[in-house]
Amino acid sequence: MKSHSSRASRPGHRSSVDAFPVEPLLDYVLSGREPERGLPEGVRDMAGRVFHFDGQDSRVVILGGGTGMSTVVGGNAGMPDWGGRPFVGLKQVFPRLQVVVCTTDDGGSTGRLVRRLPMIGIGDLRKSLLSYVRREGLQRAYGLTDSEVLPVVCLIQQVFNHRFREDENIPRALRDPLWVLPPGLRGICPPELAAGLRALGGYVSPGGGGPAIETGKHCLGNLLLASALFRAAGGRTAVPPGSRALRNGLDQVARLIGAPPGRVHGATATPGELVFRYANGVEVTGQHKSSHARRGFAIDWMRADFTAEPDVPAAVLRHLREADLIIIAPGSLYTSNIALLQVPGIAEAIRSNRRALKILGANFWVQEGETDISPHNAHNGFLVSELIEAYDRNVAGGASGLFDVVLASNLEHLPGDILRNYALEGKKPIHLDRARVEAMGYRPVEAMLFAVDRSPYTNAVQHDPEKFAVAIRALLVADGLRQDVRLPPGRRGAGNRVELPGPDRRPLAPCRYMEAMRRELRSKQFEPAGLRDILMDLAWKNRDIQPEHARLIRAVRIVPASRWNRSVEWDSVLGYFDAEDLTIKLHASLLRRPAQLREDLVIALGEAVLGRYIEERSWSEDPGVASHAARCYSIRLLPPAKRRTFLDPAQLTRYLRLARMNRCPGDPGNWCITVNGDEGFLPPGLLFGLMYAWYLYNAWGGAMEYEMSLLHWPRGDLIPCQARERERKQALVDFFRTEVFRR
Repeated sequence: MKSHSSRASRPGHRSSVDAFPVEPLLDYVLSGREPERGLPEGVRDMAGRVFHFDGQDSRVVILGGGTGMSTVVGGNAGMPDWGGRPFVGLKQVFPRLQVVVCTTDDGGSTGRLVRRLPMIGIGDLRKSLLSYVRREGLQRAYGLTDSEVLPVVCLIQQVFNHRFREDENIPRALRDPLWVLPPGLRGICPPELAAGLRALGGYVSPGGGGPAIETGKHCLGNLLLASALFRAAGGRTAVPPGSRALRNGLDQVARLIGAPPGRVHGATATPGELVFRYANGVEVTGQHKSSHARRGFAIDWMRADFTAEPDVPAAVLRHLREADLIIIAPGSLYTSNIALLQVPGIAEAIRSNRRALKILGANFWVQEGETDISPHNAHNGFLVSELIEAYDRNVAGGASGLFDVVLASNLEHLPGDILRNYALEGKKPIHLDRARVEAMGYRPVEAMLFAVDRSPYTNAVQHDPEKFAVAIRALLVADGLRQDVRLPPGRRGAGNRVELPGPDRRPLAPCRYMEAMRRELRSKQFEPAGLRDILMDLAWKNRDIQPEHARLIRAVRIVPASRWNRSVEWDSVLGYFDAEDLTIKLHASLLRRPAQLREDLVIALGEAVLGRYIEERSWSEDPGVASHAARCYSIRLLPPAKRRTFLDPAQLTRYLRLARMNRCPGDPGNWCITVNGDEGFLPPGLLFGLMYAWYLYNAWGGAMEYEMSLLHWPRGDLIPCQARERERKQALVDFFRTEVFRR
């Protein structure tokens, strides 16, 4: 199919949304049923065109990441039974398909790689390469017959998806990746394929010439792909592999496994990380953390921060400008699709193509940590219109020009047991609110795109790659025949949005951040030594922790119960920062409670950020209260030159006010607070530590989640004293974001 002419210039263009019954057409071509009585005239003829459509010349680009995109490209290669039917999906309909993959993943095996090496996240690239395996590619590379292809596909799938246990450091599996296969499969591997796998694995094995990588807790396919990238970069690890090395490395792996070279692209070769701000003002760093830090608030916005100006492959921008069809794949809203569209140049290239039909593939289900909390109704997941709003809020220039059609799945005919199982897991569907989507200027289209998978491996609802490909083909055919698949452009909003705040400085690549933390902790004493590894792991999972936060610490040690002299009057936290000897001290009983040890260590680290700033503290009866039912807690600050704190004098003053302390009249070095007899009180040091931990992960910090629950209430629903307290707590959050974590 040749390039489409501009919709606006087509003569006789009809503006009615219902000008052509697209959904009955999709229902017909997807179901295979005979047309029902009353089927609109012309649908049968149009269906014939769809079935005989030849996508050989269609220039198609799909963007996204994760399992959602790889599934519609060529089936979910992560499922054990994929090897029995791998040649399906968009790759079979559109041989010129280009796949653009998000590269900011930092979880699992990919996270272990970016923690160790200067590189982009490659897990989704591996998935997309596997899903793009083609019969013709394998036959051309290895001279296979039709009957020999599927066993080799199963072999490749098992090698590239093999995951090592945490305690499995097996250099032999790198030197010979076929070692992970059952004996029956090893014997059918073509010699050229075996040699290619050994060359890649051997390069990252000890003494192999490349960066040596231990296999524990890694996906073998990720190690092979990482090897290809660093090999193509000449083995240099001082800087990330650039666009040329990325291209060459991807093509080497593609040729090896029978995928077409030059078709799977990383969105950028520049490492980056994702920053999420929630509606309560808290920000967290990292894709993996966003799915685990349960903030209880909707995401306000998400920003991709890159270590340098992103290196975007020129071929990616060219393919987007020249495409006949652009698809934003069903997948993670923020961590795949929006993150990719924030790479400079990509959204602009999509908008500049006014000829292509552009389709947004909507997700079936809400996703924990991303779309499980609606910005409009905190107790419900997203609607399709809210997906569009998220693009409008988070992509420079808004959603306008990124897509014309929103393709959603009709879940009305799902089996009841599937719906029940999902409900028991707390999963909710993303409903299509058709009228609002149309009012926003986009064409909503609903079709039966799912397959109910009742295999022994899963009992889930997934996009069916064949049905998705047929639906896309039908929309492209209808659009090419001027059947008003798109709404008139004039109805769409301008999409002018406020630009997201940029970072104050370029972030360090994750591996460089870990090096900085290692340097900062090198001179500290840890007793026992394993505490150092625990703190390093905490830093990796909470990269909002700044290396400078540990600067004041001299030691971290376990204190036997017999020597524990910490008062429990105000808290039961079994870890604290001793400002006298600059040591984090942890109660010995925490060794039996690893989760509590980690939490209390973070609380104590927060106290160390506040550091040594008090010269003297005291309690006295408040002379202004006749009943003496109140006491006054006072602190005298050290002179600024003698303080050892992360905060400057102005920041310390601001914090003490937020901690409800007041300057004593006539003595600016003294701060005090009156505490009624039964009133609870958090001293400034403990409050700082609890807030520090809670900000990083709201399950930490004791009862701070309860203390901060007032932020869930709209200001207008509170009485004045509650509203003032809410403002104080919001100011505390803002202080920690801007002054402590420097966001």
